[in-house]
Amino acid sequence: MQESEIIKQVRRIEIRARGLSQQMFSGEYHSAFKGRGMAFSEVREYQYGDDVRNIDWNVTARLNHPYVKVFEEERELTVMLLIDMSGSHRFGTTNQFKSELIAEIAATLAFSAIHNNDKVGVVMFSDHIEKFIPPKKGSSHILRIIRELIGFKPTGHGTDIAEALRYFSNVTKKRSTAFLLSDLYDDDYENALKIAAGKHDLVVLKIEDPREKSLPKMGLTAFEDLETGELRWVDTSSKAVREAYKEYCQHYSEKNEALLQKYGIDHVTITTGEDFVKPLIGVFKRRN
Repeated sequence: MQESEIIKQVRRIEIRARGLSQQMFSGEYHSAFKGRGMAFSEVREYQYGDDVRNIDWNVTARLNHPYVKVFEEERELTVMLLIDMSGSHRFGTTNQFKSELIAEIAATLAFSAIHNNDKVGVVMFSDHIEKFIPPKKGSSHILRIIRELIGFKPTGHGTDIAEALRYFSNVTKKRSTAFLLSDLYDDDYENALKIAAGKHDLVVLKIEDPREKSLPKMGLTAFEDLETGELRWVDTSSKAVREAYKEYCQHYSEKNEALLQKYGIDHVTITTGEDFVKPLIGVFKRRN
């Protein structure tokens, strides 16, 4: 992509994201996430009614009397965007690729965060960590993030969500709010998901395309796996083939849904070609 085209796309996404974050998302974001970031303040003796999950077992054992940790609300949050850059996101059968939808959503979240005086950082990943942008404040920082999302060329094509979650947990010691933007085309990330969700406030935004639910009837058609490069011919005129594909996609979707529900992770599916405003506000409202 030429430099002039990148600048045009950055400007277009900036205008839309700024408008959405100011008019619609800023208040929803604030009510959904403010107050969820808690910092350790002190320990005190256990009192009737205290949450037993806050018991400091080290101090309790040392003093032979129950003590609890006391937390206070942080004045600012750190928001991390975990962006899946794998090959499957260079796919789209509507008016945009999944990667373009991700860039718009990420930009909107980032502008909403800085309007609330929060820091924003990014972890870009494929089958390895592609790039880490440390959390900072300011519009110029957000514009850098948008530019990277549009112009960055990943070296990997596969997907390793577990590696992204482990890296995020390692570099972000302080509890933060994290958004994982991915189509979730990965099978082995449950343990890393469990650990990250336990340490941080994790929200999963699943990005999909309508054709990832069902195949159109197009006869004998060549399909390329954008992550492996494998080319396969498929007879889409076969009802049995289309039904098998539909069942496979539904099974995969239900598997991810069950996994996210198992660990109580807020999530929503957003589809290319559709306005992401309603589903995103929906997940915000469910948190209130």
